[in-house]
Amino acid sequence: MNKIIVSRTDSIGDVALTLPMCAWLKKRFPTAVLIFLGKEYTRQIIASFSLIDEFISEEQLLKMTPTERLEAIQSDAIIHVFPNKLLALLAKKAKIPIRVGTSHRAFHLFTCNKRVSFTRKKSALHESQLNFNLLRPFGLERIPEIFDIQKLVDDFRPIPAELPQFMEGVNLLNAVILHPKSKGSAQEWPIQSYVALCNVLIEKNIPVLFTGTQEEGDQFRHELPKNPLVIDTTGKLSLIQLIQLISKVNALIACSTGPYHIAGLCNIKAIGLFSSRKPIHPGRWHALGKNSHWITFDDNCVSCKKGNKCSCIELIPVSQVERLLCNE
Repeated sequence: MNKIIVSRTDSIGDVALTLPMCAWLKKRFPTAVLIFLGKEYTRQIIASFSLIDEFISEEQLLKMTPTERLEAIQSDAIIHVFPNKLLALLAKKAKIPIRVGTSHRAFHLFTCNKRVSFTRKKSALHESQLNFNLLRPFGLERIPEIFDIQKLVDDFRPIPAELPQFMEGVNLLNAVILHPKSKGSAQEWPIQSYVALCNVLIEKNIPVLFTGTQEEGDQFRHELPKNPLVIDTTGKLSLIQLIQLISKVNALIACSTGPYHIAGLCNIKAIGLFSSRKPIHPGRWHALGKNSHWITFDDNCVSCKKGNKCSCIELIPVSQVERLLCNE
């Protein structure tokens, strides 16, 4: 094995939970060049993980000529963690000797020569553990326990980045990030609850930083308390700056979204707010890291147990989140 490609062209949280299998590959094949193929906007996550040698963005690949694409992905093996028909076809055309994918995708039947049969939706395993199934063709004999997987992300080190001037003078060591939105990728705690928690933190003289995209900020900015301790960063940070900021603060609170997973990797107090419904429950999607936590309103919610759409996450009490946050 001289060169191995891990392909996962989806969101930040999914990419974060793919890092442990990358670490396993690097330890198994220490002299191999390990390449991550992902979306451009996840580049800085990979750049912060020293065990991955190179990054290729899907967007960059698609801009190349057909010949350049085939040259760019020349390798000894490719693992399609996130099934992508176009990339699977490209890998076959490039004649990569080992092409691994799940057997549950029809197009993998004629594009992958190593097909692993496992199901994600009904499994009780964590997402990071499920990814390890795809390493069986490389000699993996058993899926690691979650506490062993936690150790595999110790090499995550945020790249130094200069924060905006408006952050100067903020006591980041005591600060808390509230990230209310998820671009629709997860069930969300109401903005009114975030604002109520913000007011509690203000009373404790704790700086509160709201993060998110410009569009997300437009949805809730008008509801934020007018107080010097409250800082709206929405739309004002690049991803590399957001990662740096998260690594510097005391804690972050969010639903199951990218910044929650970044906080876990940075080993700050990462509190995730979840529904208990499978397959979106915390047992599947909680952040990695030694200081990660999660809250559901009711682990035995009847509606969630039946697999129904349920808004019980909205009932998580502000006081419960505050207790977990302030419990040192």
